[in-house]
Amino acid sequence: MPTINDVAKAAGVSPSTVSYVLSGRRPISAETRARVQAAIAELGFHPHAGARALASSKTNVIALVAPLRVDVNVPVIMQFATAVVTAARSYNHDVLLLTKDEGTAGLERVAHSTMVDALILMDLERDDLRIPALRKLKQPSVLIGLPADHTGIACVDLDFGAAARLALEHLAGHGHRRIGLVGPSPAVYKRQTTYADRFLTGFLESSVELGLRTVTHPCEPGAAGVRSALADLDAELDGITALVVHNEEALRPLLDLLRATGRRVPEDISIVTVCPRDVAMSLPVNLTSIDIPAHDVGTLAVETAMRLLDGRSIEFTRLLAPSLVERDSCREISSSHR
Repeated sequence: MPTINDVAKAAGVSPSTVSYVLSGRRPISAETRARVQAAIAELGFHPHAGARALASSKTNVIALVAPLRVDVNVPVIMQFATAVVTAARSYNHDVLLLTKDEGTAGLERVAHSTMVDALILMDLERDDLRIPALRKLKQPSVLIGLPADHTGIACVDLDFGAAARLALEHLAGHGHRRIGLVGPSPAVYKRQTTYADRFLTGFLESSVELGLRTVTHPCEPGAAGVRSALADLDAELDGITALVVHNEEALRPLLDLLRATGRRVPEDISIVTVCPRDVAMSLPVNLTSIDIPAHDVGTLAVETAMRLLDGRSIEFTRLLAPSLVERDSCREISSSHR
């Protein structure tokens, strides 16, 4: 592999000049800089990350703290992670993946060892214990989520409260007045994960404002969990004509169960789901859905981190407006069925 000395020889300059071109710590003439950059490109030289960090006080690495547990939908998490990695590379940054299980110790370890320039955190809880630790770090942080106390920390996410209202408005516009919510697993609610809390709050508030009769239930993963949740919904609200599903892993077993019990979608029951677009379109019924914009949220998180690193102003709370795509899982019902 070529070294800094090889670059210096090819460019006709000293190794220290090459170092200054790389770090930007001293002014170098445009002609000399061009010669050094041409030599770097010709030789395929890549400065060692550790040396680059020492020279510039930057690592060109962002930490992404993501949940990798049994009760999370890993494919959806990886859509966010892919967006973060892709956006980071456009800024010449790499991504260091941490798991949420490491807690505050993991955050402090990578921050205090100057391994990263900034941190992006997912799977925020309402009273997240990591928030006080983040405020003590010198590196900026961006949250994909909206905890109760996020003062001074940048947050980006889908507006889940608005997403719940959009789902109900769509169904109400089709004449539905008795609607059930198939929510995430009980563990997600128990942790008070912010996206689930915000969606549930929006669902309940919008139900009252729209004059709807609704019932909600968490749903354990798997066929047995779906069967139990649907039975509870039917028992608590007779004559449900529509479901809002905020649980990607419940979708296929739910459709299987409805078909097995003779309830046709959308003829007998309508469905609006909140999930990535590819999930909504990969099932036996193309589902009307509100997209989880993982690409947009992940990209915005990286852009916000870059603005913070550059000392530029930001909007500290960015909630993306939801959008609904009508497909094949909703139908309008007559007043006699309401």
